[in-house]
Amino acid sequence: MREQIYHMSDDLLVKYLLRETTPGEDRQVEAWIAETPGNQRYFDHFKLIWDSSRELAAQSTVSEEDAWQRFQNRVQTGNSSETGKVRSMNQRISAWRVAAMLVATAGILAMIYYFSGNSNMPVVLAAANTSEVDTLPDGSVITLNKHSSLSYEGAYNKKERNVELNGEAFFKVAHNKSKPFVVHVNGLTVTVTGTSFNIKTVDGKTEVIVETGSVQVSNGRQTIALTPKQKVVTGGEADSLMKEGVTDQLYSYYRDKVFVCDNTPLWKLVEVLNEAYDANIVIESKEKRNLPLTATYNNESLDKVLELVAQTLELTVTPDNSRIILK
Repeated sequence: MREQIYHMSDDLLVKYLLRETTPGEDRQVEAWIAETPGNQRYFDHFKLIWDSSRELAAQSTVSEEDAWQRFQNRVQTGNSSETGKVRSMNQRISAWRVAAMLVATAGILAMIYYFSGNSNMPVVLAAANTSEVDTLPDGSVITLNKHSSLSYEGAYNKKERNVELNGEAFFKVAHNKSKPFVVHVNGLTVTVTGTSFNIKTVDGKTEVIVETGSVQVSNGRQTIALTPKQKVVTGGEADSLMKEGVTDQLYSYYRDKVFVCDNTPLWKLVEVLNEAYDANIVIESKEKRNLPLTATYNNESLDKVLELVAQTLELTVTPDNSRIILK
């Protein structure tokens, strides 16, 4: 039994998006994408970053050489602790292609408008296969879960603080009563002036959980206020907004690598483990889905977590091709 990991070169994905792959490479990439939901999510977000870089490059009014030189200067001055240097690339590769590859492999980069210096152009933050932390211009700290992205206009914090989220992120918002912080996600707006909260959107459903302060959630027809240890789960604009209590801390696993269960049903832990490790764990018996767990798993491997769960609940763990079956 092993943790699911990615076995795909980012360089090959770039070639695939450029349509420069051979038929054999096409089949290799497409088979890899179809292999697991995690691979599909990785590719989708890789493509999102790629498309953003191409869009920015298409709007550039300066030469590629000048743009690349500006990009080099930003990388070198912004990462003075790094020992590596940016080297000149083959002239056949344009600046936006190089930038796209750098963004895709770096895990998270602010796609600041390097090409023209126009402060009104959008900025994209994106996490690839690990969670990443970044700080917005107003001092707000964002933790992006893997395969997630956040974007905002280059003029952010001049008159307002609007961001758009795709995926999952934890927000620790800098207080500024005169400039509310607004997250746009899946047809909802989440508004605060200074607080901390988690937002997750997947498969059309959005969950907002508040840790400190208060948050207003609106779908255009209804607005509700959430306070600490409260949440709302909705499918989008059409759903009514209903408050619920937060009964566990599993939602924060990607920030601290800790899985905290407090009388938590087995199915819920399995759901989070599948997300965290890009695994495909299946509970064979319906009767065992709701078995309660009270335990803390601190930065353990998937094998170790499942071993401890099996011991606690008297289960067996059986690998079955790409699945892991709990019996």
